[in-house]
Amino acid sequence: MVWYIAKRIAYSLLILLGVTFITYLLLYMIPADPARQIAGRSATAEVVANIRHQLGLDLPFYEQYVRYLGNLLQGDLGRSYVQRSEVSTLLASRVGPTLQLMAAGIGFELLIGITLGIVAALKRNSVLDQVLMAFSFIGVSSPHFIAAMLALYFFAVYLGWFPLGGYGGVEHLLLPAITLGVLGSGWYSRMVRSSMIEVLHQDFIRTARAKGLGRARVLLRHVLPNAIVPVIPMIGIDIGIFMSGLVVVESVFGWPGLGQLAWQAIQQVDIPIIVGVTMLSAVAIVLGNLVADLAVLFVDPRIDVTQT
Repeated sequence: MVWYIAKRIAYSLLILLGVTFITYLLLYMIPADPARQIAGRSATAEVVANIRHQLGLDLPFYEQYVRYLGNLLQGDLGRSYVQRSEVSTLLASRVGPTLQLMAAGIGFELLIGITLGIVAALKRNSVLDQVLMAFSFIGVSSPHFIAAMLALYFFAVYLGWFPLGGYGGVEHLLLPAITLGVLGSGWYSRMVRSSMIEVLHQDFIRTARAKGLGRARVLLRHVLPNAIVPVIPMIGIDIGIFMSGLVVVESVFGWPGLGQLAWQAIQQVDIPIIVGVTMLSAVAIVLGNLVADLAVLFVDPRIDVTQT
């Protein structure tokens, strides 16, 4: 077990190194000039060149990247070009709202997805099964921006059930969280449906029924615990998908999280913030996958870590 965890941590560090390299390389190759963004359109070429030199943007790519890695190892994520603040401070002020929205969104995803998957599996090949699977397909296929705008207009403007946006109490959190939950629940509903149908045909389920156990007890004690196992690794993978949706949903609902910060930084070509948000997102994804993989080992003892 210790060797397995150490190996996974080593792989995770390599993944994070690759993420920083690819992100920095892509930002280095874009034609936009952060120095010009800071100086303004009316600035002279000399002023722009001075700003570029102060920020180290006139250095070759490898020197910029090595300097960034050196600062990163010391816990320094750099300083925002536009906001003139430490990136770590900006991220710390935004990570709380993002974690709230992510936890609530994933909670709604699991609640909606698992419920729909169970019902569809128990009513398989029926009209209800087809309707639920069509709903899940529409959810995962809908663009986040369009779905968020429609949800905001219908539930906040037309019906007036929720605030128009902003950050505050539970009433501000529910609509964006439910929107994210509905959009992502389709993956879980399809996976739970397939897994439950497979488990329902296993020999030990027929044995449990032959012993006279009630349907509810068979489902709760034998079917669901085995059918839920494939969902656990999916949660770790889902964090990456979720982060991409947060950028759009936070911008639409005015939620002051990492997604909104990243969107503003992209518009302003604020490279330190873009790299910082990407790095933090990568850490969240890697940790989520690591925790999910370890959780599967405890839930399903049949998995042999010596073979992984």
